[in-house]
Amino acid sequence: MGDQGDDLGEKADELGRRADNSDTVDHAVRFGLVVYGLVYLLVAWLIVQLALGERRGSVSTKGALKEVAEQPFGDVLLVVVAVGMVVLVLWRLLDLFVGHRDEEGADLWRGRGADLLKSAIYGFLGWKAFGLATESSSSGGTKVLTARIMDLPMGRVLVGAIGLAIVGYGVVNLWKGLSNKHREHLAHEGRSGNAGSAYLLLGKVGYVSKGLVVGLVGALFVYAAITHEPKDSSGVDGAVREILHQPFGTPLLVAVGLGIASYGLFDLARARHLSR
Repeated sequence: MGDQGDDLGEKADELGRRADNSDTVDHAVRFGLVVYGLVYLLVAWLIVQLALGERRGSVSTKGALKEVAEQPFGDVLLVVVAVGMVVLVLWRLLDLFVGHRDEEGADLWRGRGADLLKSAIYGFLGWKAFGLATESSSSGGTKVLTARIMDLPMGRVLVGAIGLAIVGYGVVNLWKGLSNKHREHLAHEGRSGNAGSAYLLLGKVGYVSKGLVVGLVGALFVYAAITHEPKDSSGVDGAVREILHQPFGTPLLVAVGLGIASYGLFDLARARHLSR
């Protein structure tokens, strides 16, 4: 039995490695990254609209998906978004189990942790898209969810921990942009020449901007836990509106919108010059 179990494990690992190196997986991942990049471009457009006083609805990925739903064949487009996110979830899970072959110790677990986190992010976005397409999306948003968590035993501690985790994810994005770590997401040809320099600049600006917004979202969660006010945790929409209320809020928010657009464009460049 032991030898059979080892043989099955080796066969499963070999199948996983073949899938990881297949052209079909490459094409599927490229498709998912294009979808993801377009969603971020739409979020950026909503942020700039808000900065210019032309937006009252939610400024977030959910708001972006609602914009998609309002277009001709919106339900079909939402299903396309959901499929793209499912592809990215499967890619990150595949990387979790058969990737990181040259890593060990802390680097290995850090990479696997990143795979799990990204799988959750892609999965959440895909679930939202599918829910809107089938008109089964839950209402209430972040504030309602935070209130429900706070009603649990140790709920405020849990909300605070979620906030700190979100802040940590923001810091990771900020560090990735400032340290040029995002270079690793592009194949060699995507880092070469004038086009490569432009892609890398988009990535730097995009990751820094995303990191700042995500960090602010996490900070609002922590503040909600401290004040016991679920309304203070209002996700990306609340974070960008908080920026708008600051001195020079309008130009700051326009800059943030352009930064998020840079992140979306970098995802499109990444889809073209995929490095796995």
